[in-house]
Amino acid sequence: MINYSFSFKKYFHLFFLLLFSVIGAQKKFTVVLDAGHGGSDHGANRYYSEVGTLREKDVTLSVVLKVGRMLEKNKDFKIIYTRKIDEYPSLTERTTLANRSKADLFISVHCNASTKTSPYGTETFVQGPDQNKTNLEVAKAENDVIYLDEKDREMFASYDPKSPESLIALKIQQSKYLESSLLFGSFVEGNFVKKNKRFSRGVKQQNLHVLRLNAMPSVLIETGFISNYDDAMYLASEKGQNEIAGSIYDAIIDYKKTFDRNATAAPKPEPVPEEKPLKNDFRILLMSSPSKYNSTDPALKGLNYILPIKENGMYKYYYGTTNLASVRDNNLKTARDAGFKNATSISFVPNQKLGIGYYTLEIAVTSQKLSSNSKVLNTLKDVNRVKENGKFYYTYGKFSSLEEAVKAQKAIELKGIDDSVIQKVSK
Repeated sequence: MINYSFSFKKYFHLFFLLLFSVIGAQKKFTVVLDAGHGGSDHGANRYYSEVGTLREKDVTLSVVLKVGRMLEKNKDFKIIYTRKIDEYPSLTERTTLANRSKADLFISVHCNASTKTSPYGTETFVQGPDQNKTNLEVAKAENDVIYLDEKDREMFASYDPKSPESLIALKIQQSKYLESSLLFGSFVEGNFVKKNKRFSRGVKQQNLHVLRLNAMPSVLIETGFISNYDDAMYLASEKGQNEIAGSIYDAIIDYKKTFDRNATAAPKPEPVPEEKPLKNDFRILLMSSPSKYNSTDPALKGLNYILPIKENGMYKYYYGTTNLASVRDNNLKTARDAGFKNATSISFVPNQKLGIGYYTLEIAVTSQKLSSNSKVLNTLKDVNRVKENGKFYYTYGKFSSLEEAVKAQKAIELKGIDDSVIQKVSK
């Protein structure tokens, strides 16, 4: 006779064991480990007689694998690698992998480099707008690899990291992850200092593509300068890589403890009312001047995202663009705080076509004619030249709206034609 009671209890018990096993598996803390660069993208590299050519892609992979092996011994973690061999996953693939995995933390490991040999130390970046020029060079170096992959070109084609709109969107998108990213970054840098006796350059916000689309706390760790001899020897050594990996691992452990505590105690955030966009775009007019200033000129008082528009012989300098009242007011305050006390908000109708006249791009102003083999004339066709008051003014294109002119300006920048100015011609 079959003991149904015993069988039922047996399978009931087995069912719950399986159920709790599944629940336990679902609660694993997922960490995505991203070894920067890879494959044909070597990243920063320098030759030293002691170690040969030290390549960023090799150091980052070695450190990531060491961190991963430590984490894999802990049943509370699920580890996902963007690469475990010498290959190049696109930035899109790295981000997509992290998001599809619903990761709790994204860590991208890199090595720094400079044109000078003196800079040294570690630094950790989190996603966020920043106007520090030194940090911007790091962003440019890491973002350059975006052009290595066709998917990345498509993904980021409409993304302009220089525009205020992109930075505002970034701020909104990343705000809920920023605090956690900063916390983890402080753990990492703290460990580098206390445990490894390294020099820390701090935790900084920067606009980096590999972090931009991550829906989770994310950091990019610069483990040292390959261009600095002492840092390079440390990065190349087994001891140095083990210490770096250990510090990152300990930071993950500390962060998870904080994460677990906050998960049970965090109050629900109050809903923030959505701001409705205005009908028009708004730019902040800083000043009008007969002089043309480049983006780094002291006359612009350190402000970025400046759009000069030439009209009736005067250069008008506009800061930012937005269709949100709160951002417009904030941009105006920023301009006045920078020293432009007479700055004012100017309304622009989006995609408004000029009834009379057109926009063009002033691409060069010279005292002598450009030679036939100049970069401007060899790169662009149908360049127009006009002589006024002893100077030659070279312009390119005719556009019916300001947006078309801005788009064309960005297109010629990709061809290496910089410092053009949009000119409004009223005739």
